[in-house]
Amino acid sequence: MKTLVLVRHGQSTWNLDNRFTGWVDVDLSERGIEEARAAGNTLRDAGFRFDIAMTSYLKRSIRTLWFIQEMLDQMYLPIRPDWRLNERHYGALQGLNKKETAEQHGDEQVLAWRRGYAVRPPALAADDTSRPDADPRYAGINGLPDTESLADTLLRVTEWWDETLVPLLKSDSRLLIVAHGNSLRAMVKFLDQMSENEILEFNIPTGIPMVYEFEDNLSVIRRYYLADDDKLQSAVDEVRNQASTKEG
Repeated sequence: MKTLVLVRHGQSTWNLDNRFTGWVDVDLSERGIEEARAAGNTLRDAGFRFDIAMTSYLKRSIRTLWFIQEMLDQMYLPIRPDWRLNERHYGALQGLNKKETAEQHGDEQVLAWRRGYAVRPPALAADDTSRPDADPRYAGINGLPDTESLADTLLRVTEWWDETLVPLLKSDSRLLIVAHGNSLRAMVKFLDQMSENEILEFNIPTGIPMVYEFEDNLSVIRRYYLADDDKLQSAVDEVRNQASTKEG
């Protein structure tokens, strides 16, 4: 049996401020740091050990991984960052307060931008200094987005999966992936063969490890969280409320 562990980064400072984050490189909040450490403790207590860790190019994900490694006493793990594990790019919405944006554009429009499967928010302007093609960490990468839908995010995550993850899983490497709500939701969609409507209703809480078990042919045996039912439900409900424009 092959095993893969997925962790959504701990709460970020912009999660706390209820702002659209996307590719803006914000850090963890104090709560996010504690969530990251707790994830590491949970994995350690459950007996997990890893051969390779993977994360995005964004510090909230990278720092979460570092705290997990510290709790596991596996700081030596090789890390393979990949921009394709970045959060969905929210375009011109990045940095805006979600509640204020809903008040300006209406709940229905903002809900479509946030939860519509193939709906892209307004793109960054051509002269916007936050465009990823102006960031040295993305130098030499073609096709960088200036806005994305979840469907766009799924395309790049699937490409990464086929190119990078499949060979490692087939070699029985024990893998830890620390990434973001939407890049992980994209992964869950194709692994669990969810419909567009199903994935729109699926929420991943911060800092709670999710485990996949696979057959040798990489068909999914099961998916489960390392958390008791009450803690998991409370965390999922919190993410669901964040996804509601009426909740801010």
